Amino acid sequence: MPTVSVGRDRLFKALGRTYTEEEFDDLCFKFGIELDDVTTEKAILRKEKHLDEEKPSEDEEVIYKIEVPANRYDLLCLEGLAQALRIFEGLDPIPTYSLANIGQESMLKMHVKPETSKIRPYVVCAVLRGVTFDEARYNSFIDLQDRLHQNICRRRTLVAIGTHDLDTIEGPFTYEALPPPEINFIPLKQTKNFRADELMQFYKSDMKLKKFLHIIENSPVFPVIYDRSRTVLSLPPIINGAHSAISLKTKNVFIECTATDLTKANIVLNTMVTMFSVYCERKFEVEPVEVIYDDGKSYISPDLSLYQMMVNLSYISSTIGVSLPAHEVACSLNKMQLHAKHSVLENNETGFTISVPPTRSDILHPIDVAEDFGISYGYNEIPKKKFPSVKPQILNQFTDLIKEEIAMAGYTEVLLFILCSYKENFTMLNRKDDKSTAVINGNPRTAEFEVSRTSLMNGILKSIGHNKDHPKPIKIFEVGDVVLLDETKDVGASNRRHLAAVYCGVTSGFELIHGLVDRVMEVTGNPFVSPGDKTGYYILSSNEPEFLPGRQASIIYKGKEVGTFGIVHPQVLDNFGIPDPCSYMEVDIESFL
Repeated sequence: MPTVSVGRDRLFKALGRTYTEEEFDDLCFKFGIELDDVTTEKAILRKEKHLDEEKPSEDEEVIYKIEVPANRYDLLCLEGLAQALRIFEGLDPIPTYSLANIGQESMLKMHVKPETSKIRPYVVCAVLRGVTFDEARYNSFIDLQDRLHQNICRRRTLVAIGTHDLDTIEGPFTYEALPPPEINFIPLKQTKNFRADELMQFYKSDMKLKKFLHIIENSPVFPVIYDRSRTVLSLPPIINGAHSAISLKTKNVFIECTATDLTKANIVLNTMVTMFSVYCERKFEVEPVEVIYDDGKSYISPDLSLYQMMVNLSYISSTIGVSLPAHEVACSLNKMQLHAKHSVLENNETGFTISVPPTRSDILHPIDVAEDFGISYGYNEIPKKKFPSVKPQILNQFTDLIKEEIAMAGYTEVLLFILCSYKENFTMLNRKDDKSTAVINGNPRTAEFEVSRTSLMNGILKSIGHNKDHPKPIKIFEVGDVVLLDETKDVGASNRRHLAAVYCGVTSGFELIHGLVDRVMEVTGNPFVSPGDKTGYYILSSNEPEFLPGRQASIIYKGKEVGTFGIVHPQVLDNFGIPDPCSYMEVDIESFL
């Protein structure tokens, strides 16, 4: 989860009182966040430089590192933290955010050219008028951008934020996509004019910006934003122009967010303007901007309207396990910035109309409302209940009994991945893919997870290969699921519970693993019978490629083959880097139920 560093004294000033470290830690716990560390600016620098720790002096500013939920973007800055905690403590009402009352003809315009669809098709904008910055507010404004870029913006791949001094530029603005040689401007913190393609080379040595170059550097066109006089505002998602850079003297801030995901762009813009509209001349008021596309489509951003959601009182009570009157539940939700009005529904149930503010983009479903009620009420205050014992599923109960018996035979349990590589599942076991058994992953993240395993053998042998220096013999087993194609299932595949065991060592032999098979069949109540008898099990010679010919057998249970065992083929052992002989058994234990 993200960790936000804030100055203790400034935070306490915003909260309107001071706390001891224990008191503030308790407040954070009640609100659902965590005071992760207490440090100082100099201590952080010393740690980054790997210098010895020193006793902090009294004049050093104390820094609180607070861990916040990953989807609470409103808590990524001091302004949002202080506001949320003050509302939680009942010190402030829920703020009402509004758009400035200006006519559409007076609004600033952002014209979007069709070429932008080739690289970053969306843009949303807003203006903060009459902002008063000091050094702390300015730094918090910049820090919030960085934290959003790292979090919801996914390192600028989904959204990139640009902030500009509106008094240095003039609308209407245009968002275009042009060939790199056609874009010329002076980038932020530079004095020289660069072409966009030259900038790509220039920033390859920049520790901060080089990690963003890959987003656009191979594109035939780069996104760029111009004002009326063709002054470059920004080259998203890389750098802003120096001409419109904001400073402590900036009074009117123009914010633009270019994106590949319009929903996330709106969340990012809403977070920026709601957190810092508190410093505007007209508190909590934001000036909208009209975004116009060449095809005639247009929209006004930001959208600060309240999102309405209906949630039943019975749903909240049953989810959290606390029954309270409707007005108390509404009061608890108000503490979490969710304005709740209760009413009686048609079925005589009590329900709430929840008004979700633009700061709470994490509220998507009634379960989120129930969670916020649980936080506000206090999870430690929820009465403990002892639920009646639940009987385990028969298969899981049977699995536990099998594990216990194998363990008593001297084998150690292993738990392995259900996904493996295509090569491990087939080639390394001397098997061929018949295209009717294995479930192939369509878009594997790595070559290690291409296929759902069709047997437990590759995982167990791989484990031995990685532990071949372990004292011998190595006796391990696994009881786990394999996945097989199954046209009778609605998902096209089914899981089967298998038992596999291997004995690895110089004394490994067919009779050792045969003995384990007989023990498993004995404890499961299956007698050994003559071939053809369907009242128990018997074994027949088999010809599986992963086993040594003539030293392998199939397990036939009630006329159906349920498993195999034998001496592992030397070629298979060599494929997995195992120098010692191994005897192996695998059986489908679901067949016994």
